[in-house]
Amino acid sequence: MAADLDFTFSDTVAGQVVARRGRQVDLRTPGGGDVTVHLTDVTYAQRLRNLGDPYEDVTGRLDDLLTPGTTLFCHGPVYPGEDGLHHQATAITVVSGPDGGPPFDAPGWWTEQLRQLARFYRRAQFGAGPVDFAAYRTRIGGSGGKTAAHVQETDTISRMVYGMASAFTLTGEEDFLDVAEAGSQYLHDHLRSVDTDQDVVSWYHGLDVGGPRPRAFFASEFGDDYHAIAAYEQIYALVGIVQTYRLTGAPQLLADAEGTVRLFDRFFADPGQGGYYSHIDPVTFSPHHESLGRNRSRKNWNSVGDHAPAYLFNLYCATGDERYRRMLEHTFDMIVTHLPDRSADGSPFVNERFHADWTPDHTWGWQQDRAVVGHNLKIAWNLMRMNAALPKPAYRELAERIGHTMPGIARDPRRGGWYDMVERRPERGRHAFVWHDHKTWWQQEQAILAYLVLAGNTGDEAYLRHAEEASAFYNAFFLDHDEGGVHFTVLAEGIPFHVGDERLKGSHAMSMYHKAELAYLAEVYGRLLVHGQPLDLWFRPRADADYPGNLLRVAPDVLPPGRVELESVHLDGARYDDFDGPAMTVALPRDGARHLVRARLRPVRK
Repeated sequence: MAADLDFTFSDTVAGQVVARRGRQVDLRTPGGGDVTVHLTDVTYAQRLRNLGDPYEDVTGRLDDLLTPGTTLFCHGPVYPGEDGLHHQATAITVVSGPDGGPPFDAPGWWTEQLRQLARFYRRAQFGAGPVDFAAYRTRIGGSGGKTAAHVQETDTISRMVYGMASAFTLTGEEDFLDVAEAGSQYLHDHLRSVDTDQDVVSWYHGLDVGGPRPRAFFASEFGDDYHAIAAYEQIYALVGIVQTYRLTGAPQLLADAEGTVRLFDRFFADPGQGGYYSHIDPVTFSPHHESLGRNRSRKNWNSVGDHAPAYLFNLYCATGDERYRRMLEHTFDMIVTHLPDRSADGSPFVNERFHADWTPDHTWGWQQDRAVVGHNLKIAWNLMRMNAALPKPAYRELAERIGHTMPGIARDPRRGGWYDMVERRPERGRHAFVWHDHKTWWQQEQAILAYLVLAGNTGDEAYLRHAEEASAFYNAFFLDHDEGGVHFTVLAEGIPFHVGDERLKGSHAMSMYHKAELAYLAEVYGRLLVHGQPLDLWFRPRADADYPGNLLRVAPDVLPPGRVELESVHLDGARYDDFDGPAMTVALPRDGARHLVRARLRPVRK
């Protein structure tokens, strides 16, 4: 077939060196295929580097590095020939050598990446001066400069708050917590709606601050959800608030979260069929109002499954409240019951859109009968988290089924990385791409976290290999070493795609959340569950902190029982002994003061 091609193209191939024959290097790709790349006089090479790291040229060391076991990415022209495709190695990125693991497995890699991300977004929104969220803008250019758009979206503020709070708990840098607290207060003061008659809290879509007076948008202005109250927007309004509450115990943040949960229970929940509707009318608060159009009486993956990762796991971790464990159980019972495709010609991908009675809706808008790869991976990741909180065979079975199935149908076997959207049903032996073969940043996150938590819970080396391959692609191609932050999208071969909104570092679709969540939890899972290393976390409980039982719960996530314990605590720099190691709780002093708590967690030695 290669002989029939009459054109050349450039491409990337990922793999592990199998053999070296002069200028020919044989690679084994992530999918198990064999590729030979050809070195030239102008081949150059660099080491994989983190955000904030300098370029490290290793061109002169290729003879030592290109030995069996080295993992690398190779980019260059591809020529058709009678005996197949010839890959010319122009640029090589060395991920790891045969005697050392990848750098992102080392303690602190993800923490440093999160530190650099937090500094980028702090600088982009507020410069080096005081933090004033009146200056916040949703749309941020590729280099971090603000665009002319002047709408502040609630969700993107909350997602930035999440990132800053997570950066503080990993680094202890107080400036990040200052941003998180200021953003939480801004959300509370300017973007919150309280219905005292119904005793619920809801959140505005955003504020237009471009005129003489701010103008609030109560219903969504986003096309998929236009003039409705979307469940996922209410869900993500809580993501930063709850993460900040975990660190500070601020009573008003807990009250805001509890009020929003009451909103979900009273107006989005379906007490008959279970689950949560995706939209409600902004006047009647009914999910069945004719104004909702195609979103009338509908449920979707986001309205059911996104509660858990966005805020509910963190709210449960912070409070230990049985109400939230029951809500988690309900959402995951709905997922394992209704999302897998059990039709006669069932797809390996889950269903994502539903009518009120859970009948799959394969005609909705852009979704049709199509799969968002990252949603499938996200389900596997979160099912394993839930299985740690409440073990059920159905949770683990579906998580592992997804984990085993996805690499063969949704991952790039030659270049590495995970695709965006594909048709749920195969044609001619493959699931066709919907629009393109690009790769987005947030879907790489779901792959990395899914396979890290699967590896950490099961010890399966295949899961760990998938996690490391996804981490390698993400760190090699998504980090923007020139402008800062992370690219929204790359082409299949890893080249950044800077067209339209995908050139931005801030938009309706991108804030600081997914990349911060990745860095935070990759550090947590990698150190505590996979590599057996301790981890320090920082907290800053307020003097009026409202934690149940006055206990600061320091577990960074829902972790498998008995796997991690609290080893030591320092309070304002001094050793503090009033804590419960196995429960990972700290009894806070009742002295009316605000304290800095550093908690060291360690894996339990068996």
